[in-house]
This record gives sequence, C-alpha cells and structure tokens, in this order.
Amino acid sequence: MSETAPADFLLETRGTSRELGAWVVGLAFGRDGSLGLGLGDGTVHIAQPRSPDAAWPSTAAHDGAVLSFCADAKDGFLSGGDDGRLVRTAPDGGTTELAKLGAMKWVEHVAAHENGLRAASVGKQLHLFDGKGEKLKTLPHPSAVGGIAFDAKGKRVAASHYNGASLWFVASKEDKPRVLEWKGSHAAIAISPDGTHVVTAMQENALHGWRLADGQHMRMSGYPSKTHFLSFTSRGKWLATSGADAVVVWPFFGGGPMGKAPTELAGGDGVLVSAVACHPQHEVVAAGFADGLVLLAEIASGKVVPVAAPGHGGISALGWNATGTHLAFGTETGFAGLVDLSKKG
Repeated sequence: MSETAPADFLLETRGTSRELGAWVVGLAFGRDGSLGLGLGDGTVHIAQPRSPDAAWPSTAAHDGAVLSFCADAKDGFLSGGDDGRLVRTAPDGGTTELAKLGAMKWVEHVAAHENGLRAASVGKQLHLFDGKGEKLKTLPHPSAVGGIAFDAKGKRVAASHYNGASLWFVASKEDKPRVLEWKGSHAAIAISPDGTHVVTAMQENALHGWRLADGQHMRMSGYPSKTHFLSFTSRGKWLATSGADAVVVWPFFGGGPMGKAPTELAGGDGVLVSAVACHPQHEVVAAGFADGLVLLAEIASGKVVPVAAPGHGGISALGWNATGTHLAFGTETGFAGLVDLSKKG
C-alpha cells in the first residue's frame, strides 16, 4: 500500500495506542460501549472510548492463554482459555468463571447473542449456556469444532467441523442438526445477516458456502493463504474476507457469488490481508495486513483511507463498535490502537 504512505494515518490524528505486551488474540466492543482485548498471556484489557487517554486496566482472566474472545450477551466480555475455563469479564474488570470445561481441554471458540445465549466449544462438543450462566445443553459433532456463529436472531447456532458444518435450532427439544456437507476441514464460519447462507473457510485455502433454501453449494477459491476472517456487510450484500494480498469481497446478490468475480480492494503490495471487519452500517471494510497496516476501503468506489502505519506486527484482531464510530485493532506483538471516526465539530 505504498500509495497510502504520504497520507495522514488516522491513528495519529484521531486515535490512541498502547503496547500491551502479548499477542492480541481477540477484541470486541461490549454492549455498554467499552472495548475489551483478550491476550495470549491470559489477561483481558479494557479501554473506554469516551476517555481514550485513560489507562487500559488489565485483569488476569485465565491461567494460560486466552484462545477465544467476544462481547458477552448483555455487557462485558466472554473468553475461553487453554485452562479449560469459560470466563466473563465485567466492564469494571471483575471476572466470573461461568464454566470449567476440563483442566486439560481448550475452549477454542466462544460466541454470545444479545438474547442471553452463550456458546463455547471444547473439542467435538459445543456447550450452550443461558444468560444466568446455566448450561442448557451440549451438542456433539463428528470432529473438533472449527468455528461457531449465531444467526442474527439467536435462534440457530452453526458449528464448522471436518466434512462440513452443523446448523442447530437452539430451542429444539430434539437436538438433530441440519448437516451441511462438503469434504475437507472447515474452520471460520459465518451466517449471512438474513439467515439465508452459511459460509466456511477451509484448510484448502478456499471458502465453501451453502444456500439454505435449496442446499446449493458455493465454492470460492483462489486464495494464496488460509482465510481466518469472514465478515458480511450489514445487509448481507457483500462478504469480505482475509487471506489474499487484497481484501476479497464476494457479491451475495443477483444470484452471486456463483458465476460472479469478487471485488478486490486495497491490493498491490503483495502483503497478505490478515483481518477484516465490515462497518455495522455502511458498505465499508476495515482491513488489517500482515505488516501491521490498517486501512478502510469503500466497496463501491474502492477509495482507501489509511488508519495505522505498518511496523507493529501483523494484525490479529479488528473490530467496530455498534454504531461504527470507533475502530480498534490489535497485533501479534501486543500493539493495540483505538480510533475515533465520529465527525468532529
């Protein structure tokens, strides 16, 4: 992205940054507006976007590494660790153990929905919990779960695994999933905002999708690397992905993506995109690169706005707040930034 070098990076003019000292495994904006970051040393750091210059206090959430991280159902944050624990961290930094799922087991994936549901995967099992932290059920899979996602209404949860994905109705009395089959190893998973499509990232440097109405398969290939981030735009028109030296955006309209070429944004320097996050309202994608560059790209025009300069390690976490006024990122070296994109008076 050499063409962006002369521009002002928004982190310098509208943001703040910290050296947190360990790999930023995941980040999320809580439903109260606070920013949480889960680190490879087991700590969770919390920042307040309304007070960007204040300290980012940390709390020891896990004895070991944070492996998975997301916003909790109501407020605060949910994390899974290699200590086998599912932990809630409150906005004030207080921690509560929601479940101990095995001392020698890893809680590799977590998800939560604003209706109170929480999900955590350990090996082949997907555990569901209610808003009080009580376990609702355990859903078995044929192999280790590679990723989990709730649909927009929180009525279904999807889990990827070897040879496909399983789609479960959470409230069903008979726990029999709809199995979406495709040979190979499936990891990151996403459900389109309207609930019509499920997409997974595969070990074979490709994506696979299913149109739920008729089971139609969709194969999206040509990636030079594995895709770790999948992000739909707010209305589900586009799916942005990492794993190439540009932001690859697939059209999910007009019969796409099959038979349609993807749009490529912000490419040209041969550096891989390591993270993407679509704006919660507009058709704009935030992208982080393996060299630490962060930028914004508008899908319609291809216009690029630089956010953070390269040089602080590959981007490992990236996310927006609910209204799209703030963007946060974290890197493999423990550098983290928070940028205020709201209009200035």
